[in-house]
Amino acid sequence: MEDFVPQLNSLVKYSTPVLVSVAGKSQSTSDSPNKASKVKRSNSQEKQQEKMSTQEILTQNLPPKEYRLKNGQLWIQTVLSTPATRTEVIQLQQELDKRLQQRQARETGICPIREELYEQCFDELIRQITIDCSQRGLLLVKVRNEFKNQLNAYKTLYESSIAYGMRKMIDAEQKKTDKSNKIMLLERECQELNKAVEDLDQKIQYTKKVETERMQKESDAHKTELEKQRAYLDKLKEEITKCLEGRR
Repeated sequence: MEDFVPQLNSLVKYSTPVLVSVAGKSQSTSDSPNKASKVKRSNSQEKQQEKMSTQEILTQNLPPKEYRLKNGQLWIQTVLSTPATRTEVIQLQQELDKRLQQRQARETGICPIREELYEQCFDELIRQITIDCSQRGLLLVKVRNEFKNQLNAYKTLYESSIAYGMRKMIDAEQKKTDKSNKIMLLERECQELNKAVEDLDQKIQYTKKVETERMQKESDAHKTELEKQRAYLDKLKEEITKCLEGRR
């Protein structure tokens, strides 16, 4: 049987696996897991009823493990209903510390490995306490379920905050990229405008130079023409004067 049914690697103690069915056929009632897990009948009917109630509570709060083999056999392994001794409790603590170290669980923060091992340890404590007092075991189950609900709520809140932070970070990176691209575009436009300003300054300086030279040439030509006209007028005056004097 050990060659086929996998060994449980859990801190919760389970009983020996029991064959339930072979290739779809159920075993007889005497081979059922409930019969296999029950202890021998005691002389007191009240103690027997209390034992059955405890076993039912254990089965309800710590469900049995089922294994379906390739040959069609179905094996069920229920939690152990034997009370724990003080030595077993100490061994549970030592085994917990050992597995935490072997699996390199983180001491702080969110760690699935540490969560899994402590959950197994708490289930084992529930098993031990339920055997001694079923009411305390049920109370611990309520505490465990409430703790799980709160932990799941915190996980959901944490995952939501992480997702929100990631969205904000992606949005900020996108905005940063857009701003960087816009800055590069504006810098390129500034460079082009500066170049255009330099070209216009050169054109202005060239135009000023050309116009100054043109105006200087026109001024010189005007002066030359003016001097010619004055010389011509002076000559005409002289001729007119001579003519007038000759008539006299």
